[in-house]
Amino acid sequence: MHTAATALFLLTCLNLFNFIDRYVLPGVQPLIQKEFSATDAQMGLLTSAFFFTYMVAAPFTGWLGDRFPRRPLIVAGALLWSAATLLTATVHSYQTLLLRHALVGIGEATFSIFAPALLSDFYPEIDRNRVLSIFYITIPVGAALGYLSGGVLGEHYGWRVPFFIAALPGGFIAAAFWFFIKEPPRGSSDELRPTFDRSSLRGLFRNPAFWTATLGMAMWTFAVGGISTFLPTFFVRFGGYSVAAAGIVTGAITAIDGLIGTILGGWIGHRWVRKNHRALYLISAWSMAIAIPACAATLFGPHSWLVPGAFAAELLLFLNNGPLNACLVNSVAASIRSSAIAINLFMIHALGDAFSPRLIGRVSDATSSLRTGMGMTLIALGLASAILFLGSRFAPTLPESGS
Repeated sequence: MHTAATALFLLTCLNLFNFIDRYVLPGVQPLIQKEFSATDAQMGLLTSAFFFTYMVAAPFTGWLGDRFPRRPLIVAGALLWSAATLLTATVHSYQTLLLRHALVGIGEATFSIFAPALLSDFYPEIDRNRVLSIFYITIPVGAALGYLSGGVLGEHYGWRVPFFIAALPGGFIAAAFWFFIKEPPRGSSDELRPTFDRSSLRGLFRNPAFWTATLGMAMWTFAVGGISTFLPTFFVRFGGYSVAAAGIVTGAITAIDGLIGTILGGWIGHRWVRKNHRALYLISAWSMAIAIPACAATLFGPHSWLVPGAFAAELLLFLNNGPLNACLVNSVAASIRSSAIAINLFMIHALGDAFSPRLIGRVSDATSSLRTGMGMTLIALGLASAILFLGSRFAPTLPESGS
């Protein structure tokens, strides 16, 4: 258990800097846009390019993860994304920035596939919601620190400085992971029977538990990818905030909501799944449905609703971090888990944030209204909720869970 706890701690630290590196860009986005005279569509393309390379790299890295030890692959991925983040700080044209930021996605694609697959070999199915809630709590905290460091340091020292600072810790944590963690046997903690649809790639295409989790997550990713890219800019344009203030407010909302929402969602899931095996799907479905009016209030309500609406919406969206990812890893057996996570990543980004920032930016440019562009996220959340309610019908019955 000591090794499992140490692995969870180090992988969680790596995931923290994974998301800090990712969200520095939205924090400094208005500064970059001004320097390079870029349109909203071009700024959206930066994030879309990151997710495009992330998405394209996923199938290959998933294949590697099911056939080779994952510890060296995790270390290599962390070093690659840290180096690419560092190089982003050296660019002096929009085209070069686009290329360097896209390269960050290759390194992050390896880590995002191998880390949850490896953690699943340390912990059994019934505990994975709790473990992944801890692991994914770094999404809001890392995003918040990325927003804050980007907005505050960028405004005072220039937009390149936050990239330099964010790039360094990943390499040191990767080295600690290499020296202190021993990889467990693949599938050593699985308790569910490895049926055809759970243990083979051919069977995976007939696995409704996997596909509803994946498609629901894709629609959630479309919404969250667009919101996270443009929310600081939205605060600047419609809230009258400075770049630094927008970074602070957005970062604070993301950090507080992310911590509370991820912990609360994990706690509810931990208790509920012992009484109802459908609980992890239902938490995600309900949280997305209730988030729709909160998002609408943020985007289209009066000025006074901007901050409380964003706070309520993000809290609800973060409830499903642990439960929905637990749905994913529990839907398949260890023999194809890395490949299944890779297919999931490909699908959620292909249908989600690989193009939603670009699309939102184009609609914003065409209508001269960022509100209209971001309004598409409401449709995506409605689809996500419907798909996950359907998915609850196919949830596997976990050991120790109720009917």
